[in-house]
Amino acid sequence: MTFRESLAWLDSTQTFGIKLGLENIRRLLDHLGNPERPLRILHVAGTNGKGSVCAMLDSIFREANLKSGLYTSPHLCDFRERIRVNGNWITTEATAEILSRLHAVTRDWPHAPTFFELSTALALAHFSGEACDVVVLETGMGGTLDATNAVVPVLSILTPIAKDHAEWLGNSLSKIAAEKAGIIKPGIPVVSAPQPPEVETVLRHHAAARGSALTFVREPHDGQIGLQGSHQKWNAALAVAAIRSSGFEITDSAIVEGLRSVDWPARFQKLTERIILDGAHNPHAALALVKTWQETFGPQKAAIIFGAMKDKDCREMLDILTPIATTFHFTPVHNSRSSDPTALAHDTAAPARAHPSLGEALDAALSETPHILITGSLYLAGEALKTLKGSVPSVVMEE
Repeated sequence: MTFRESLAWLDSTQTFGIKLGLENIRRLLDHLGNPERPLRILHVAGTNGKGSVCAMLDSIFREANLKSGLYTSPHLCDFRERIRVNGNWITTEATAEILSRLHAVTRDWPHAPTFFELSTALALAHFSGEACDVVVLETGMGGTLDATNAVVPVLSILTPIAKDHAEWLGNSLSKIAAEKAGIIKPGIPVVSAPQPPEVETVLRHHAAARGSALTFVREPHDGQIGLQGSHQKWNAALAVAAIRSSGFEITDSAIVEGLRSVDWPARFQKLTERIILDGAHNPHAALALVKTWQETFGPQKAAIIFGAMKDKDCREMLDILTPIATTFHFTPVHNSRSSDPTALAHDTAAPARAHPSLGEALDAALSETPHILITGSLYLAGEALKTLKGSVPSVVMEE
């Protein structure tokens, strides 16, 4: 298959939805010769901060002159963003070659592999083929049954755990924590961000049961970081703790420079002098966003352009965002799961307008306050980058 044909086939597997389990990914990796086995992997799970922590780790490893593979999701504008080696996206040629092999072997499977299972197999095969010294692997949604959990890492990392994806992971923090804790492997060390008490209890239980040393970060990082917000100081502290526990010998200067130069889009990203973009898509992330806004702009407020998935806790997110909003401008997201802008406008007591598109929401917001904040979804973030940066989006998957 050509690159376009292979990506079209991969895109078509979205119709299979989300299927948690490891049988398919293990079969895919077996077919590829188990490319994951020689790789030294840092496995990252959690609810919020996964992408930022992964980006920090990747930046530090690259500063240390290690060949670093990075696997994250979702992408914002191009599928190949998900799979990088030393910052370079997977090539169209490698994508087509590996996906063609996977297409040939799975054609007659009674239970077809999902988009995420295929993407994970593609990433691990690419990292093996590139002989990466280290791989930073982000879970897609959960932990225990997430496709990335087919690997045995050198270290497991847990970012802050909060409520999200309740339909799949459970409707309580303890249930969600138990699912995330599934990445803890027997005898493999674990580092964790500070967690709510019930989450910490679950993590300690799972680590003890598996004989895995568990370390919690207790202080934020006090050095310079390329990402804004006090929560990023905690993410940086987690990344540094992970480096120290990983078995890699990394100099202090590589850590300092890696954190200083890290770049990760849609995390309080300044698109123009007036427009900030943030992919916060659950209440926990919205709280961090509001705090970062107030740290940056003080009492100044924003015209907030908001679009989200209908399965998210939009009402709570809007309540959290209201203190920094002059007006809400609601827009649909180009996804079948998009919430209804008109319905959202009725869910807030703040001044609100519904718009048929992001472009029209932007036009209206630009005529108001000096500051504009675009948030609510990483899907919307990708659309905003397309509109304001000239990017071209393709498939965007699970938040």
